[in-house]
Formats: sequence, C-alpha cells, structure tokens
Amino acid sequence: MTKLLEKALESVRRLPVNRQDEIAEAMLTLADDEVEDIDPSHLADVLESLAQARRRQFATDAEIESAFRRFEG
Repeated sequence: MTKLLEKALESVRRLPVNRQDEIAEAMLTLADDEVEDIDPSHLADVLESLAQARRRQFATDAEIESAFRRFEG
C-alpha cells in the first residue's frame, strides 16, 4: 500500500461511520475492473461525447451553471 493511500485511509477512519461507508463504496467502484455494457440506445451519444472530449469541446462554465440551476427547487 502506498503512503498516500495509508494517509487517506487514516483520514477516513476519523470520519463518521456513514461517511466511511460512502467513501468505501466509491473506492470499490473505482477499483472494480468490470466494464459495464453500454445500452445500445445510448451508444451514439456516448460515442459523440468521446469525440467531443478528444476535440476538447467541453461545456462552458455558463452552460454548466445553467444545467445545475434546473435542479434547484
């Protein structure tokens, strides 16, 4: 285990149990080597998104802010 991971785990140990579980779930998800299948109905959108990322075409700050505003109550 790396020193950085040891440091991170020591920090997590000091958190409330529910936060420890959230972080553990995230770590397990990141460490999982299984690849999820892409729903065929989403494949075209995923491929277009990857192409946009290769072209470095990302949403602007204003576009992101606008998208988050839609979720505010």
